[in-house]
Amino acid sequence: MSKPPRSYAKPLSQLVGKTIADAFARQGFATTGLVTHWPEIVGPEIAAHAEPMRLQWPRAIHEDDPEPATLVLRVEGPVALEIQHLSPVIIERVNRFFGWRAVGRVAIRQAPLARRPVKRARARPDAEAVARLAATLPDIADDGLRQALARLGAAVKRT
Repeated sequence: MSKPPRSYAKPLSQLVGKTIADAFARQGFATTGLVTHWPEIVGPEIAAHAEPMRLQWPRAIHEDDPEPATLVLRVEGPVALEIQHLSPVIIERVNRFFGWRAVGRVAIRQAPLARRPVKRARARPDAEAVARLAATLPDIADDGLRQALARLGAAVKRT
């Protein structure tokens, strides 16, 4: 008698990838790249005050020469004027990301941004604890390896 195939845990990205892709498609995004890589595309200064909401595509008149879309940005109130002045720069950077003239203009909607928590960098292990652990390690010829193992041990003991 054959056993049923074994079930393995799947990455969350596989399970929700289609759902997320459908939600982005309803907002006019062909891929999630513009939203997920927004700070790299427009730079940290612009990304700190604006985020993409949707791409509005005009109705297709000629399939050979599609009209560019309107990128709708959610912008914090006080910097909306500055973002409006930077819209040619944003259009150029987004089009460079896509590799073709996908965006022709920017529309601004003033609203609070969805702030994402900033990951804090973990503190380095205490130098005294690292030195104590380095002294207890057996003879290791490579000094860099011995120090790396001591830092790893101190970090493990700290948590």
